[in-house]
Amino acid sequence: MKKVAKKKMSIEDLSLTIKDLSLSMNKGFRRVENLIEKKIDGLAISTAKGFESVDKRFEDIEKKMATKDDIKNMATKTDIEGLKDQIQGVNNRIDDFVDTRVKYEDHNKLKVRVEALEKNSK
Repeated sequence: MKKVAKKKMSIEDLSLTIKDLSLSMNKGFRRVENLIEKKIDGLAISTAKGFESVDKRFEDIEKKMATKDDIKNMATKTDIEGLKDQIQGVNNRIDDFVDTRVKYEDHNKLKVRVEALEKNSK
């Protein structure tokens, strides 16, 4: 291998090299700053959308929640007990009706007998 002859660097050469290095570093820093800024903007947008989504869900839940008027108009325990009593009364009447009703078979037999009696009495 050949040895490369090294040129002595002057102050001006050193100054230009540092200036070039400084310019390329500034470009790199600006590029990184732009990337960071884009990431921050993306995060801010994503966070805002997340909050909007949560707000919408809370609005939906609030719509489903009962208001004070709804609660005032709700049936109380005594109202429900009264309804139970009414239902029990209806059940008792139905049971009485079932117990005292005449079966069709019995009705039809009696009907035939009455018709026969009426025919004979004429």
